[in-house]
Amino acid sequence: MRLNEEGLKNRREWEEKGYQLPTYDREEMVKKTREAPLWVHFGAGNIFRAFHADIAEDLLREGVLKRGITVVEGYDYEIIEKKYRPNDNYSISVVLKADGSVEKKVIGSIAESLLLDSENEPELNRLKEIFRQDSLRLATFTITEKGYAVTDASGGTLLGIQQDLTAGPGGAKSYLGKVAALIYERYLAEKKPIALVSTDNCSHNGDKLYAALHCFAQGWEERGLVDGGFCAYVEDKEKVSFPWTMIDKITPRPDTSVENLLRKDRLEDVEPVVTGRNTYVSSFVNSEETGYLVVEDAFPNGRVELEKRGVIFTDRETVDKVERMKVCTCLNPLHTALAIFGCLLGYQKISDEMKDEDLVKLIQGIGYIEGLPVVTDPVVIHPKEFIDTVVKV
Repeated sequence: MRLNEEGLKNRREWEEKGYQLPTYDREEMVKKTREAPLWVHFGAGNIFRAFHADIAEDLLREGVLKRGITVVEGYDYEIIEKKYRPNDNYSISVVLKADGSVEKKVIGSIAESLLLDSENEPELNRLKEIFRQDSLRLATFTITEKGYAVTDASGGTLLGIQQDLTAGPGGAKSYLGKVAALIYERYLAEKKPIALVSTDNCSHNGDKLYAALHCFAQGWEERGLVDGGFCAYVEDKEKVSFPWTMIDKITPRPDTSVENLLRKDRLEDVEPVVTGRNTYVSSFVNSEETGYLVVEDAFPNGRVELEKRGVIFTDRETVDKVERMKVCTCLNPLHTALAIFGCLLGYQKISDEMKDEDLVKLIQGIGYIEGLPVVTDPVVIHPKEFIDTVVKV
């Protein structure tokens, strides 16, 4: 079996081996998405394929969405060149469940994959075209926390950022410099609204994205490299929003045991590729069963109905409360305790540590006895139920 359009024509073979296949007209979905892009995502790594693309896949199967995602990679082009495009932008999501069962799902929600490469004129022109479209509602990001950095530890502007500020949008080379140039395209196209949504696992992530893009807008405007109203456009929440989010989804690199499982199904080309930038990428992604995404409801051009797939939309204060609940009480302290004491006891995996009754009692005490009495309760997620999931799922 081969993961591409041709290989998936034999649906019976895939279904007999337990794979869930797209039930919508993918060719039509791709056509509609390319004509009127709805959702762009920056960062083509494993968490995107396991979470964002999976959410979109379910919504397409349910008929809630008619258009998919345009994924953009600006750091490691080999991800697109060596895995996305050879697989016709398909992916396989393998979910390892607490009861020992395995869910195998073919993800077809990625309609188009593009390179954010300033040296690749056709790719860049296509991105400019997308960002001028009325239909585009949001751009989400998983570029890691360090991807938003524009200054060094001493507060000085990074060399690459300095060069971009001098070069202007037409000469930007850094990741977010190139993103800022695309936002400028949208500004030039009658100042169309858009939500720029960081879904990286860091507190106040929307502010980090805003600070980085505002740095470019302000710097270019001060140097006379863009129109005088660009900075005000980025600052206008009715035009460009930067919602805060809380994401929780563990997606490790492709696991050998999962690779072997797929090989038994006679699936071809499952061996992970290690790119020149040391990214591990395969035709499949493996992840845990549980995932949370809480998003500040600030979408000036309308939003996608992600709540129908469990995404929680709320206000900024509540997003912050969920983050504090997770980081300060219900998740990080438990994981830290397992990491330290599990290593001291010779364990190599969290899953093995959770079979140790003493370690389980330890984290139950940290969570239920010490944590819950002082936890920040965000209401939209119940702290005890969150800990229950951490401990039992």
